[in-house]
Amino acid sequence: MTKKKNEVWEWTKALLVAVALAAVIRYFLFAPIVVDGQSMMPTLKHQDRMIVNKLSYRIGEPKRFDIIVFHAPEQKDYIKRVIGLPGDHIEYKDDTLYVNGKAYEEPYLDAYKKMVVDGPLTDPFTLEEKTGEKTVPEGELFVMGDNRRYSKDSRHIGTVAMEKVLGKTSVVYWPFEDMRIVKLNE
Repeated sequence: MTKKKNEVWEWTKALLVAVALAAVIRYFLFAPIVVDGQSMMPTLKHQDRMIVNKLSYRIGEPKRFDIIVFHAPEQKDYIKRVIGLPGDHIEYKDDTLYVNGKAYEEPYLDAYKKMVVDGPLTDPFTLEEKTGEKTVPEGELFVMGDNRRYSKDSRHIGTVAMEKVLGKTSVVYWPFEDMRIVKLNE
């Protein structure tokens, strides 16, 4: 009888350790997220399942064109692409991104730009027109969805405070046939 009790206790301890470890991993390191909507098309599709790396910005700074997940004002988590970093002046004209006066290529938009026949994919704007700020404020990011015509992003909700960022994401794990690592230039 004692041997059976001991075995049950050992299994209970192992299960408790596994549950605690899974909770720590999910809360502090990695978490799953489901893409909700079309705002990141063609890079990400509605219902793609991804892994958010919560350590990514605790140990490093965000980079331009990273895909991040953040708490949005609507009490939802949004997934968008970093376009502007603190101190950047952002402008779009002739469907081209200008950061601090320098033109940047956005190869992940090329396919969509070819499909659009009734005007630019990204309407012209300056950061100041959209947010009232000349540059992206310190500790904040300017983000946009890849589906520029149908994305609620910093053009509508303003810049995103770094404290609201959950982490960076680049791993699509479901659907299985779409499993991949999304590259910055994809």
